[in-house]
Amino acid sequence: MIRSVIFLLFLFSLSSHAKTIVNYYKCVTERGTVYSQFPCGSNGTQHILTNTDPSAGVPSEQHYKTLNRLEKKQLVRNLKNKIRAKKHEAAILTRERDRATRDQQQRVNRIMDDKERNNTLKDIKQQLKDINKTYHQQARTLSKKIAQLEKRLKRYE
Repeated sequence: MIRSVIFLLFLFSLSSHAKTIVNYYKCVTERGTVYSQFPCGSNGTQHILTNTDPSAGVPSEQHYKTLNRLEKKQLVRNLKNKIRAKKHEAAILTRERDRATRDQQQRVNRIMDDKERNNTLKDIKQQLKDINKTYHQQARTLSKKIAQLEKRLKRYE
């Protein structure tokens, strides 16, 4: 009798480790999404959660393939975000250059005598030359970075 009870307990303990199935309910309300182990209304949907034995073997190739695919997707997404950020940075740089150029050109429109006007024009030409020089340097580096990012993106796509 004792042997049969011990055998049954041993049998039940083995079957409980193999697979566990749990039902839960997902309800969407005005306040958000609620998960419950009990039905929660007409808008609730039932889902099944299945747990298996953690010591069970998983095919390693599939696991690595899945991880590699997810990592590749993440790399592509991050590269696209970086490219978009660099293009946005280039647009901001262009706007700043245009604003600085406009400010320098407005200096010419002020009323002043000829000598002061000539000195101001020389200063404005120098300022515009400096503005364009720094703009082209920064734009060149940004375009190189964008080209590098796009090259890396092509490798992953």
